Amino acid sequence: QSELPNPYGFYLGVVGTRKFSHYGKDACEKIISGLRGYNFVIVSGIALGIDAIAHWSALDNNIPTIAIPGSGLNRTVLHPRTNHRLADEILEHNGCLLSEFPSDMPAGLHTFPQRNRIIAGISHGTLVIEAPQKSGALITTGFALDFNREVFAVPGSIFNDNSTGTNRLIKMGATPVT
Repeated sequence: QSELPNPYGFYLGVVGTRKFSHYGKDACEKIISGLRGYNFVIVSGIALGIDAIAHWSALDNNIPTIAIPGSGLNRTVLHPRTNHRLADEILEHNGCLLSEFPSDMPAGLHTFPQRNRIIAGISHGTLVIEAPQKSGALITTGFALDFNREVFAVPGSIFNDNSTGTNRLIKMGATPVT
């Protein structure tokens, strides 16, 4: 297993559902704010929901962040359009946008699992904030496990569908983050 070059320290993939709860948002912000002053880089997919919250929280706490869209990087295709301002802020704060897709390639159903592979691959560990039973975040954790990376999960209510995936990860051995 080769080590990633890490001038900052620990690269943490932060993923979760687009349809987050207040609990998920608060948990994401609290956990990332707790990393301020330590050598972390937040890696996420710049998608709606938990991904965007993770990037904004990193920016708010002066933590470097890497955004990996499920599209090329050309402004005409960068997905989602609603996060163009977020992309600009990431770049203005010495962050990075990274894509293996051609610059003008639009997002498609097949591009997101590929993007998730990169998030897991460049991260030393992946933290799942909220994820229903069927979630792209769980695809990312599958790649993380394939790459022999750490998997962390935020436990949630047994009554919340957004917690079924994270609670199952913990049951399977993921490290709970509280």
